[in-house]
Amino acid sequence: MPRVTNAPASRRRRNKILKCARGYYGSRSKLYRQATEAVNRAMSLATIHRKEKKREYRSLWIVRLSAACRQQGMTYSRFIEGLTKAHVGLNRKMLSEIAIHDPEGFAKIVTQAKAAIA
Repeated sequence: MPRVTNAPASRRRRNKILKCARGYYGSRSKLYRQATEAVNRAMSLATIHRKEKKREYRSLWIVRLSAACRQQGMTYSRFIEGLTKAHVGLNRKMLSEIAIHDPEGFAKIVTQAKAAIA
């Protein structure tokens, strides 16, 4: 019985990894073992960073809102408390966009929050 090497399947498997590693530096894009380690690491970090990106954007919106609230003479935490009591259903992303592109509208929202606290 002849020896079977499974060559087409293993070549496809290797080429798939090397294709993913295209653009990596040095042997990470040329040699299969280094490419495998680099691709596996990149895939796991990509998963982690997709989660972190959401956190980073939320913290960016909060920093923007905090700065805009301080210009109106109010702290961020009191602003959020006032919005909750006033039943304003805007999220932080939309609030930061309003603060950037429509300062007069944001000032009205701040006065609403102040009125709800007082």
